Amino acid sequence: MNQDSINNKILIVDDDKFLIDMYSIKFNESKFSVEVSSDGEDALKKIDEGLVPNICLVDIIMPGMDGFELVAELKKRPALKDTAIIILSNLGQQDDVSKGLELGADGYIVKASATPTEVVTKVMEIVNNKKI
Repeated sequence: MNQDSINNKILIVDDDKFLIDMYSIKFNESKFSVEVSSDGEDALKKIDEGLVPNICLVDIIMPGMDGFELVAELKKRPALKDTAIIILSNLGQQDDVSKGLELGADGYIVKASATPTEVVTKVMEIVNNKKI
């Protein structure tokens, strides 16, 4: 694993408390500093108040602002120009994947096809490829 992961701050945005807790534990075990938001509005509020994560892990289906809208908003924030934005969703249709990547996401992981440990591994691969 990358020694620099201790410096990686991840923002997990998902409305499912069980999943947030599960992924928080996995990323903490991998020496990430974890911040969480239960929806897009809260995530943007934290970022506008000065949070600059290295990675944003974004669900698509959320109340209010969906993940696609959140990705588009995150891409507008100059402070996040070096942040890896990764969609983590149960929506696995090619149209959804394409839309997420077209909006500027650096990666797309389908929840149902990856264990939490595999999610951490895939996030690290995306981050290492982006060289943040």
